Amino acid sequence: MSHTFKRVLGVDPGLTRCGIGVVEGQIGKPISLVGVGVILTSPGAPLEKRLLQLEEEIERWVQLHQPDVIAIERVFSQHNVRTVMGTAQAAGIALLVAARREIPVMMHTPSEVKAAVTGSGRANKSQVAEMVKRLLSLDEIPKPVDSTDALALAICHLWRGGANDKYAEALKVEKARLAALVKR
Repeated sequence: MSHTFKRVLGVDPGLTRCGIGVVEGQIGKPISLVGVGVILTSPGAPLEKRLLQLEEEIERWVQLHQPDVIAIERVFSQHNVRTVMGTAQAAGIALLVAARREIPVMMHTPSEVKAAVTGSGRANKSQVAEMVKRLLSLDEIPKPVDSTDALALAICHLWRGGANDKYAEALKVEKARLAALVKR
């Protein structure tokens, strides 16, 4: 079974403020903070320069922390098309960095993250932030909120991804069992 120790890089995509956080641990054990921050790009800079800066910074985080998986917030429909476009472009940069390095990626919706971290898919940002602080045994909630959201994504994946690993392992065992039966 794969109850392995994992290091997860969480990315809360944004063009002006992209939250980034790394946690490590495994299901059923305490998890720990490896690193947290926010990548800032200037709204006045040309779009291509902002995307390049995001790519360079995410690449730097990946080189520094060597994650086993990258968890990215799934872009969902927002009322402000301009905001959703920037979010989608930032998510695309994180996906590109992961693909280039052959790092598995999981995307989680905001409600999946909230449910995993707080137990409720309708939790507000302050409830999520408080649980991130508690789960990682931090003295303070990381600021800005984008960095806390990135940690929540990483925690969500650590827990949900572990469940997905168990499911995949069970499927593999069942397929092998069925293949053995067919050969008889």
